[in-house]
Amino acid sequence: MEILTTTITFLLLIALIVSPSFIIFGLNKLNLKYKFLLYLFSGIIITSILTFLLAFWSDWSNKILLSHYGYDFDAMNDVERYRNVTKENLGKVKGLEISMMGIGWPLKAFMAYSIYSPYLLIVYIVTYFYKKNKTKKEQVHSPKPN
Repeated sequence: MEILTTTITFLLLIALIVSPSFIIFGLNKLNLKYKFLLYLFSGIIITSILTFLLAFWSDWSNKILLSHYGYDFDAMNDVERYRNVTKENLGKVKGLEISMMGIGWPLKAFMAYSIYSPYLLIVYIVTYFYKKNKTKKEQVHSPKPN
């Protein structure tokens, strides 16, 4: 179960990292007039959805793992909560329980996206200069007509 939840988390994280490149590649193929605005608009929408999905999934997967290990969410005290948890899983359960305390997943998503959002601009700037440098090299290496 732990492998499945970790795999899904990594897939969402990879999608979050790779999606700006796919967006700009798709917009470059379309050859539109306002690429930057379309990139920014679609990038913000897609990556914010992925960020919220990742934050939600990390919270929900912790709850899935806790119930898988036998944790009782409806118990009144610690003895009842850990009653069905085996001794070898007790450390994992306590770690998962501590990681769930604090702020909720929507606030985690907002904070993560505020840190992530400059990445959209970095990808655009790197792609812009790469494309500009590539076209400059093609012009230098192309044969001149007589």
